[in-house]
Amino acid sequence: MLFSIPDDHACLPGHFPGRPLVPGVVLLEQVLRAIQAEYGIAAGRLRLPQVKFMAPLLPGQTASVELEGQAPRWKFRVLRDAELLVRGELVLEMDDAPA
Repeated sequence: MLFSIPDDHACLPGHFPGRPLVPGVVLLEQVLRAIQAEYGIAAGRLRLPQVKFMAPLLPGQTASVELEGQAPRWKFRVLRDAELLVRGELVLEMDDAPA
């Protein structure tokens, strides 16, 4: 899944003044969106047993999310062209509560 965070995104003014960077939580949100788009899974409780941020993403740059695995556990990578920005693992814990 390709994505780009626009220059006027609400997360950018304080992160960081004079040289905005896309916050890590916004990148992780894109990972979750990719899982939801590819697997049609609604959000539940999430665990991130491991996440490593390797390089920054600047506003307006295009990046991609690559997924490996299947519910409830995926390994993911966020890349800008061939450069690895983020890698990690996401585990979805489904609610067992009755409807």
